[in-house]
Order: sequence, then structure tokens, then C-alpha cells
Amino acid sequence: MREEEKIKAGILFCPGDPELKAIKKRTHNLNVDYNKTYEDETEKRAAILCEMVDEFGEGSFIQGPVAFHYGKHTKIGKNFFGNFNLTIQDDAEVTIGDNCNFGPNVTIVTPIHPMCAKERREILTAQGEVKRLCYAKSVHIGNDCWFGAGVTVCPGVTIGDNCVIGAGSVVTKDIPSGSFAAGVPCRVIREITEADSMKYKPEILADNTLIEDEG
Repeated sequence: MREEEKIKAGILFCPGDPELKAIKKRTHNLNVDYNKTYEDETEKRAAILCEMVDEFGEGSFIQGPVAFHYGKHTKIGKNFFGNFNLTIQDDAEVTIGDNCNFGPNVTIVTPIHPMCAKERREILTAQGEVKRLCYAKSVHIGNDCWFGAGVTVCPGVTIGDNCVIGAGSVVTKDIPSGSFAAGVPCRVIREITEADSMKYKPEILADNTLIEDEG
């Protein structure tokens, strides 16, 4: 079994495998290329992202600097906005839905290392080789989510649609759709309801008008 197949199977793999290292080196170099661009070099940026990530939806934008680990394991939906210093360590798959907004310094991680120090240093493979191994769990984020500054999403987490994650949160467990969640570790504070509408904040809404849902 190839090391990338082991990642998908959720079992121990060797991040130092030559095939994986080649993927990461290519993506890391593309990160550098992207981070050297100016904000108005839209065509150049789009071309780099198309090379770097598996899917990048129409109308999406990443401020930069950005740091993808594999890149090819990440799918990003339509109308995504990623602010400064977006980091996605996508050893395992990372999916982000449509209309998501991330504040600065958001980090998504998928790899997990053994807890025991000796096991982090070395494990004997089926082929009789001593190697440093880890495993990874995918992260899935739904549609219409807003992450505040400095949110960290840990391996194996699923966040439902229409969620708000408070600044500085460390998300270690699944968050159900329609939730406001925050904290370290992150926990659901309450459900987001119609009472949160801007129509109940006229002093902030000012002379703007809310668009009513059709149907």
C-alpha cells in the first residue's frame, strides 16, 4: 500500500516517504510563489491556486500569506474568503463549503502523532524498517461558516452549516449546524436564531436594508 493510500485509510504512514515529500515540496514552493504576488495580480494568483489545491470555487479569495501542506488534499467551495496567514495542514482531506469567511491566522490541522515519546521517534514497519510515523484525520467544514481570528480546527472535526466560531477557539470536537461556539476547547455556546438578525440592531443597520429570503 502506498503511503498516500495509508493516509486515506486512517492508519500510520511515513511523512518522510519520497513520494509524499515530493508533493509537499511542490506545494510549499507554490506557497512561496503565491505569497510573492501582489493583491491585484488576480490571474497569477488564480493560476497558482489551481495548481496547488484540488478545488477552489468560483468567487473565492485568499488574502495571503498562505500555507498549504499538500494542497491537493483540500477542496474549497464558492465565495470563500480567507484572511491573512491561512494555514491548512492537509495531510488528510480538508473540505470547506460555500460562502465561508475566515478571519486572520486561522489554522486547520489533520495529522496526529503518537502520544508516547518513544513511539513518536520510531516504530517498526511491516517491512522491518524503523521509521517515524503518524496518522491523520480529515476535517470537514460546512457552508456559510464564519471563523473569527486565530481559530484552530483540530484533526477529525466536522463543523456544520451556518456556524460562527469565536476568535481564538480551539475546535477539538464536532460542532452542529447553526451553532455559535467558542473557547479552548471550543464548545457550543448557543444556537443561532432569528433573534440574531441585524433588524434587531437598527443602530448598527443604519440606513441599510436586509434582503428577504425568496419563497
